[in-house]
Amino acid sequence: MTGRAPRTAAKPKSAHPAKTKPPTIGFVSLGCPKATVDAEHILTRMRAEGYEISGSYAGADLVVVNTCGFIDAAVAESLDAIGEALAENGKVIVTGCLGAKGDIVQQTHPRVLAVTGPHATQEVMAAVHAHLPPLHDPFLDLVPEQGIRLTPEHYAYLKISEGCNHRCSFCIIPALRGDLVSRPIGEVMHEAEALVHAGVRELLVISQDTSAYGVDVKYRTGFWQGRPLKTRLYDLCNALGELGVWVRLHYVYPYPNVDDLLPLMAEGKILPYLDAPFQHASARILKLMKRPASAEKVLERIAAWRRAVPDLAIRSTFITGFPGETEAEFNELLDFLDEAQLDRVGAFAYSPVDGAAANELPGALPEEVREERRMRLMQHQEDISTQRLEAKIGRRITVLVDDVDDEGAVARSMADAPEIDGLVYVTDGHELEVGEFAAVTVTDCDVHDLYATLA
Repeated sequence: MTGRAPRTAAKPKSAHPAKTKPPTIGFVSLGCPKATVDAEHILTRMRAEGYEISGSYAGADLVVVNTCGFIDAAVAESLDAIGEALAENGKVIVTGCLGAKGDIVQQTHPRVLAVTGPHATQEVMAAVHAHLPPLHDPFLDLVPEQGIRLTPEHYAYLKISEGCNHRCSFCIIPALRGDLVSRPIGEVMHEAEALVHAGVRELLVISQDTSAYGVDVKYRTGFWQGRPLKTRLYDLCNALGELGVWVRLHYVYPYPNVDDLLPLMAEGKILPYLDAPFQHASARILKLMKRPASAEKVLERIAAWRRAVPDLAIRSTFITGFPGETEAEFNELLDFLDEAQLDRVGAFAYSPVDGAAANELPGALPEEVREERRMRLMQHQEDISTQRLEAKIGRRITVLVDDVDDEGAVARSMADAPEIDGLVYVTDGHELEVGEFAAVTVTDCDVHDLYATLA
């Protein structure tokens, strides 16, 4: 399960000097970083074809809404966003994961012009062409090589595959996005190079199952800069480590092949950071979830990882109140957190997603029990996270600046991914610039964030 990013709207672009006003499209993007990448691909195509992108409904000839459909709350938010776009603009095309969930969009909002599923750039553009033909001049409507992005200029998501081969009982991602399809490694590296050349200082590697990269193509050999590279996570990370920027791994299942990445972290080629969704600690619950690996093996692997890279930061997510979860099994999860000493933890109260196999399991728990356990887990983890942050006080660390204001600089450490982890407030960082790396000394912390001064 992944966290959902806040709604973003693409910034308006100034019109090029043409005799006729180019068609203008409003764009709203909901969902996880994978959906953000889908949105960036669509926006890139739109700009390449001469469409202008509007930051408001009123200034748009039509609106595209990129939806999330993973859990019930995401479905409700997506349907609300579609309704708002219809009310404010009237001409709406829907894409994203919600579009793959049957005809829920058409039933709720029959006025939408078209509906597609996720990673459907061609289908979205076909719908756009049908309702708003392009006015394109290839000499004027140039798109930069890195494409149109929704993230700040200094970091970018790099999606290396689509879909997932797992069939976790609580998840419908394979039904929405299909089985694993790995991108050719040469294509991924070319995109990464273009992003770095455009000023990106941090690449966030994402997929549904990052550890499985290349499994579907049997680790086929590709080429980058004339040299052979296997379509395998280690080879990809080793090559990305040559680009001179931060490389951060997300959605990493704790397979044995992840152990091979630790030397790259120790050498500084990729960040000492792993986003590994463990989901639970009880062997019985993990079996009901149809998750790989047992809690014991995970604890052994975490201990081995930290022996190899003492500064390794580990983030994970967990589900509370899964059908049949007993109080003892929930306490087993709390004990796991005590032993694992994870740096960052997110938790979701189990949500019965339409179409998920877990809905048929016996022992469904009341919503208040699921939510109460989620809150207890997060309160339990707060002490662990705070203690791990306190251990950094007095240390010198490197940070990447995200913002600068009257109170100093807002940055992130190697242990902090954007939007989901903590921040480093550099109180005397007024002269720093966004996208700059800086050495700082940690002076204090709270439950989530660090405070520092320039080293």
